[in-house]
Formats: sequence, C-alpha cells, structure tokens
Amino acid sequence: MIISVLNGPNLNMLGRRDPEVYGSQTLLDLEKELIQRFPEHTFHFFQSNVEGELINEVQSIVEGKSEALVINPGGYSHTSVALRDALTLLNIPRVEVHISNIHAREAFREQSVTGAVMNGIITGFGLSSYTLGVQAVELLAQQ
Repeated sequence: MIISVLNGPNLNMLGRRDPEVYGSQTLLDLEKELIQRFPEHTFHFFQSNVEGELINEVQSIVEGKSEALVINPGGYSHTSVALRDALTLLNIPRVEVHISNIHAREAFREQSVTGAVMNGIITGFGLSSYTLGVQAVELLAQQ
C-alpha cells in the first residue's frame, strides 16, 4: 500500500520543540522508523508549515497519489476549515494522529475540526501514534 504521512506546522521541529511533550526524536527519525517497521508499504512523507501547501498535498492524494493517509495537522487541526474541506474529498482510509493527548492540554486543542472528517483519531501515544495510525489504515483498507 502507498501511504501518505503528512505533518503540519512545527512538526519539522520535533526533537527540539518541547521535548517533554513531543520527545527527543526528530521527524526524520520517525520516518526511518516507519519505513523499517512497515517494509511492505511505500511511504510518501510531506511536512509543511504552510496551510495551502498541505491542502495542495491532500488534493494530490485525491488524484491518486496514495491509497491511505496518516496526518498530523498540528495546530491546523483546531483551526483549518480549508484543510478539513480538502480532506472531505478523500475516499481512502484516513487517520489523524497527535503525539500528545489533545484532550489533556489547553481547552482550544480539545476540538479537532479536521478529525471530524477522518475515519478516526489517535492521540496521546507519542510518536507511536504514527505506528498506530499506519495499523489503523491497514485495518480500514481490509474492510
């Protein structure tokens, strides 16, 4: 399966940003770990701090670039109606992931406008949220 793993704003700073919340591994470490853990899949990784670039990437998935999506929209989870609208175009397994438990943080982080149009949300398991996200899209693809 070809799986797109998209990351939103500030996730390029993993390993440096709030390591007590997000851990010490970098985004590159995470990508290498997913490739090693799931050699049967092809991964397409993309990160941007720019909302429009993330929307363009989702639209490229609509055009057939991938067969499943694991996305951590970062702060856009809580604010981006435009990204949510792009995600509604997808007709593939799609799971939103968050490193921290968004429900145990600031009140504004508890609502995910993007998560409402996903098959599910995995939140609070550190970088293992991505592994669980890949396993979730695998299960969804079998249904």
